[in-house]
Amino acid sequence: MTSFGAFVAQAAEAGALVVQPRMGMAQAARMREGLLATRAAAAVTVGTITLDSYTRTGDLDAARRALAAGAGLNGYPIATHPVDVTRAVLAGVADAGFPVQVRHGSAAPEHIIGALLAAGLDATEGGPVSYCLPYGRTPLHEAVARWQRSCELLSSIREFGADPHLETFGGCMMGQLCPPSLLIAISVLEALFFRQHGLRSISLSYAQQANARQDEEALAALGRIAGELLADVDHHLVVYAYMGVYPRSPGGALLLLEDAARLAVRGGAARLIVKTTAEAHRIPTVAENVRALEAAAAAATAERARPRPAAPPDTGIEAEARALIGAVLDLDADLGRALVRAFAAGYLDVPYCLHPDNAGRTRSSLGPDGRLLWSAVGSMPIAGLAEGGRAPILGSAGLLAALSQVQQRYDDRAGRSPAPALRGLPAAR
Repeated sequence: MTSFGAFVAQAAEAGALVVQPRMGMAQAARMREGLLATRAAAAVTVGTITLDSYTRTGDLDAARRALAAGAGLNGYPIATHPVDVTRAVLAGVADAGFPVQVRHGSAAPEHIIGALLAAGLDATEGGPVSYCLPYGRTPLHEAVARWQRSCELLSSIREFGADPHLETFGGCMMGQLCPPSLLIAISVLEALFFRQHGLRSISLSYAQQANARQDEEALAALGRIAGELLADVDHHLVVYAYMGVYPRSPGGALLLLEDAARLAVRGGAARLIVKTTAEAHRIPTVAENVRALEAAAAAATAERARPRPAAPPDTGIEAEARALIGAVLDLDADLGRALVRAFAAGYLDVPYCLHPDNAGRTRSSLGPDGRLLWSAVGSMPIAGLAEGGRAPILGSAGLLAALSQVQQRYDDRAGRSPAPALRGLPAAR
């Protein structure tokens, strides 16, 4: 079977952006229907099985009770369904032409890795920092140890000829208001952690922010740094459609998604995680997911046909990212110990993150043009590396306004012009 990483590489070589939904249903039959619909979309797609919150936190007894009672779960309980059930979900669906990735959000994912391997899957995502700091209060040193064991378990199947794939979620920290240099640094550092513990097929994430030119600069920097530090492993970049407050209008949501697809193409990414027009209101239907996949693929195809724009100016994002990465690598040859020490020293410090192991001395701001700027850098070794001075620290009103800027801008754009065409795609049923 073609591996996840090899499938994405083949698509990129053919000039296609791989598009992927966020999708997870508790019932096996519905999960299979979602995968089949994703596979049948008019796009180059990979499948997603997103897990429920009980499985994410390891409360498998609660997942078992909820499943038995028919209670609603917000994802697929892969460690609760018998392995034969999950294998039946995948039978005739997951293959060389349609790899499937498991997405979960766990700081301690050994039980998840074991369950997905038992079902015949070998692609997942996360990381010791990115699935620890924003999601709970698991001590960072514990998450690092659990992720080390998980990486080693996942990579152990390489001896049987498999090529398991692991995607770092590090470029999506906090969803928004985390400046690009820190997103790049954590994404690269987690990827290096994965490589140190046996993985040879890796993807590096970056979440669309509020200024396209800044995002293009960031993706170019991420690609260059990854090309240097991960030259000995298969790797690609994956863009996430905006993860903050989403436009409330269907037109605004579609405009934002199409901009994410254009960003992925211009930034050299091989894969895009989409969002739907329902994001601001509820969990999307399968049909809404399919329309989002097809709209993103169409926007990417159109973008490839346009003349390539000039490279964005260098504003210091790459210099900051390299300084952060270098400072962490200098702390310890073991990436896990280096990450723990870096957060303890404040060399890595995520703004607005309340986790006890995060120093909490950094702050960011959003400029009038949507650029993310540092307001305070704490002990991070990046003072003076970016152009311009520091932005003012946001008060509560300013923070709320910043969090809503993208939503308001795209809803306004949609209101000023006819709703974007869905290119003949079928209406939701």
